[in-house]
Amino acid sequence: MNASELRGAAHGLPQAQPSAAASSMGSSVGALLAGLKAKSTVLFVDQSGQLGGAEFSLLPLAQAFAARGAVLLLSDGPFRERLASLGVNVSVASEARVSGISKEALRFRWLFALPAIVRQVRAIAEAAKRYDVLFLNTQKALVLGALGKPLHRRPVIWHLHDIMSTDHFGSMQLLAVKFIARHLVDHVVANSRASAQSLASLTGIPLAAIPVVHNGIDTHAFANVDSADPGTLRRRLGLPEDAWLAGLFGRLAPWKGQHIAIAALPRLPDVHLVLVGAALFGEDDYAQRLRRQALRLGVADRVHFAGFRDDMAAWMKAMDVILHTSTEPEPFGRVIIEGMAAGRPVIAAGAGGVKEIVRHRQNGWLVAPGDRRALVDAIETLRAAPELAQRLAEQALIDTQRYFSLDVYVEQMTRAIGCVSP
Repeated sequence: MNASELRGAAHGLPQAQPSAAASSMGSSVGALLAGLKAKSTVLFVDQSGQLGGAEFSLLPLAQAFAARGAVLLLSDGPFRERLASLGVNVSVASEARVSGISKEALRFRWLFALPAIVRQVRAIAEAAKRYDVLFLNTQKALVLGALGKPLHRRPVIWHLHDIMSTDHFGSMQLLAVKFIARHLVDHVVANSRASAQSLASLTGIPLAAIPVVHNGIDTHAFANVDSADPGTLRRRLGLPEDAWLAGLFGRLAPWKGQHIAIAALPRLPDVHLVLVGAALFGEDDYAQRLRRQALRLGVADRVHFAGFRDDMAAWMKAMDVILHTSTEPEPFGRVIIEGMAAGRPVIAAGAGGVKEIVRHRQNGWLVAPGDRRALVDAIETLRAAPELAQRLAEQALIDTQRYFSLDVYVEQMTRAIGCVSP
């Protein structure tokens, strides 16, 4: 399949059966890997040692290429340990000054970090020379990896996980991405049409030249969790057995909107809110504000801060409803398809890539981002109509198995890498 055919396939929702377990990719993926040139090897570069959405999307791909690839991380953390546990060759090339550059402080801090930036560009370039393709998975990896192209001279593929707008990034970073995407990247793959459209608007690259590959998940991980006895499951997780539980999953960050869900609780007197996720990237102040907000509103006894959890499938299956409350357009919304795979009704903020997943009143419920009253109404509606909630959950599970399987995701990403293989 050439690049043109990949674009055509990826912009439409694929139809597939449920994926195989992540530890053994499907035969279609194996055939694709075997079909790539024997010499085609891939170096994946990711800026983070933490486990975020971009990192979870890289895990199955890196595992699929474990025999002919490696991962280079620009900071250490649990992500390295998870990759290593899957048999992936992973290393870390960390520069503290570079890791400390946030997208908000990019305009000033890069000057002080210039020597470290140069060292990291060279380190990535030296590593890339040992492989046939350089796959850049995050924004910082894009800048540092692509700038070294004159040194490594390898084809560069960039996996776009973000909506490239001033809502998410500063003007300096957008200018850098615009130049790099136009002149130093050979192929871009976006995680949603919303992400692809934002890059096309920023760079002038034709939208048709940016294939979309939606994230995929291992649905077996959810099917293997026994939730026939919800009381036992909740006891094991330390959750109230008889309460009506609304779960919100993801890192604690202002734009993820956990404060909106807490603000809704006073109007939902019998509902408990479970926040599963930790504060990352210097957002501890926001986590503390959430606790103070719950105390101020008198709902602290109904807000459960669970922190980061590895057994996401079990936590989701313990909920009555899954919430998504992002205040800004979401590039994709991986947590939404995970909630759908758990067989739970999902209420989501309808913007960005979310609208490519959720069909209102068919496989989920959409509300306007930041609209606390709409969130309250949606929760009350699904709680009062359990048959509607069940119908939405059943259709959502079917859609996840058809359109967002792990095999389909890895297969399409493998084809994308094949398009730039020398």
